Amino acid sequence: EKRVATVPDVVEKLIKLGFSVAIESGAGDAANFSDDAYRAVGAEVLPNAAAVWAAADIIFKVRPPTTEEVALMREGQILLDFIWPAQNPELMQQLAAKKVTVLAIDSLPRTLSRAQKMDALTSMAGVSGYRAVIEAANAFGRYFNGQITAAGKVPPAKVFIAGAGVAGLSAIGTAANLGAIVRANDTRAEVADQVTSLGGEFVKVDYEEDGAGGGGYAKVMSEGFQAAQRQMYAQQARDADIIITTALIPGKPAPKLITGEMVQSMKPGSVIVDMAAEQGGNCELTVPNEAVVRHGV
Repeated sequence: EKRVATVPDVVEKLIKLGFSVAIESGAGDAANFSDDAYRAVGAEVLPNAAAVWAAADIIFKVRPPTTEEVALMREGQILLDFIWPAQNPELMQQLAAKKVTVLAIDSLPRTLSRAQKMDALTSMAGVSGYRAVIEAANAFGRYFNGQITAAGKVPPAKVFIAGAGVAGLSAIGTAANLGAIVRANDTRAEVADQVTSLGGEFVKVDYEEDGAGGGGYAKVMSEGFQAAQRQMYAQQARDADIIITTALIPGKPAPKLITGEMVQSMKPGSVIVDMAAEQGGNCELTVPNEAVVRHGV
């Protein structure tokens, strides 16, 4: 994890508003913000995380707190964080027992205009979609764009993207700009025009059902739709060089879209980037935080 929950520019604004700000030493190093950069704008740099938990009334954090970190909290503290409440019921019980106030940044309604300047999910998803394509290109053994030379030609890579939310659309645009043939699918029919506008082809499921849920997310689909969708994914897996999956449903584990059999049917050297790995993964063979090779993929 390289992110840090706040940067020196924001610290300066908080101090002007009357807050005193403390930061754990080294917290910004991986994001290229040194302790001195925070000190320069008036922050106090504390030696470790335990000192920050003890000193602060309001905590900014990127990852959900561990059990050890919850133990450091005290009644009345406020935590601003990516919490994923539905995926972390035990954590929610621990926080409730501590009588702390938790503001789950991931639960902000993204479609509410007043909340959009606090919408960290969309900005993170945009970065992630771009990075997923860069990672896939790095792992893939060929050009993304087609090459025609005197010695012959190399066809462009075929990229299939499952889910056309913010991360998916970012991935579609990036892959298309690199010269790949891009196809994408989403349960929400209304995103087809967005896929096309970014240079992708929208692949429909041969089953009529609208998948639009609240807040710009998809909903859980019927068994009939899921069966037709699996059939379409199986066909795309056989044809694609790269699959990027981005499908999430609020409050539920990530839907399993790519089966072990589909992976087995892919060409050797193909790449899957599962962006839903932390929420259970869209591919059955995904191992969170690991790059694994299965059936030559």
